[in-house]
Amino acid sequence: MSAVADRQPALRVRDPGELSEIALRLRRKVIEMVAPTGQGYVQQGLGAADLFTVLYFAELRLDPADPDWISRDRLLLSTAHNTAIFYATLAERGLVPVEGLPGYCKDGSPFEVNASERLGSVIEATCGSLGQGLSVGIGMALAARRRGDGARVYVVLGDGELQEGQVWEAALLAGSLGLDNICLLIDDNRMQVEGHVDQVVKLEPIGGKFASFGWAQHIIDGHDIPALLAALDGARMTAGKPTCLVVRTLPGKGVPALEGILAHNLKLPADVAAAALAALSSEDAA
Repeated sequence: MSAVADRQPALRVRDPGELSEIALRLRRKVIEMVAPTGQGYVQQGLGAADLFTVLYFAELRLDPADPDWISRDRLLLSTAHNTAIFYATLAERGLVPVEGLPGYCKDGSPFEVNASERLGSVIEATCGSLGQGLSVGIGMALAARRRGDGARVYVVLGDGELQEGQVWEAALLAGSLGLDNICLLIDDNRMQVEGHVDQVVKLEPIGGKFASFGWAQHIIDGHDIPALLAALDGARMTAGKPTCLVVRTLPGKGVPALEGILAHNLKLPADVAAAALAALSSEDAA
């Protein structure tokens, strides 16, 4: 019996309402983690909360009791600075201790601003230098294909990272290999350090570029949970080619006063943090 056939420890929450509630909790946790220092990757975290919720609670085959399980699905955070939402999600899923989250970005804490393997094997690779995640993911996907255990690899990439040439070399290879057990998720929030991505290097048509490299591609509203579920289902059923999901997210999503503000490393004074938490609490009440 295969490793997959006798062990299926996926959580598989499929109810959009339940997933929305989890995403709301994660947004609150992002604010709480960043508030003590008053500066951090708030906008990206709020924007990607729905995506991370669907990945970790509906899609990835994981076992918190055995994080090194060989046949687990892998997720690589190529945008390795987007850690507030990443760590909050890992804690909610039971993969890291929630008690460690207050150490976020503090000296000596493994909850560093850039996710690294200091936190443990739950970090599949240290990708602090942008543009590397897809290359690493391809290696993992090839190994999984050789093992034949059904494991899949997911890579979360920022749209600004598409300006790195290494991404396109990796995309060309994955398409050439027909690597259908890898799914690339581009967090398309239109934001990088210098501002709007088009002020640096124009990216469109993102999906068309990947299609020309032999990928299946879909453009999705990153806050439409049923659409995210359906797209990931489709990626799993796509044979003979890798899948690229261009996930359009809104920086600051869930906090009206922050929505749409393109601040790569947002300053979050105490009064703004309190107002953000109040807004998220009001959303829960609604």
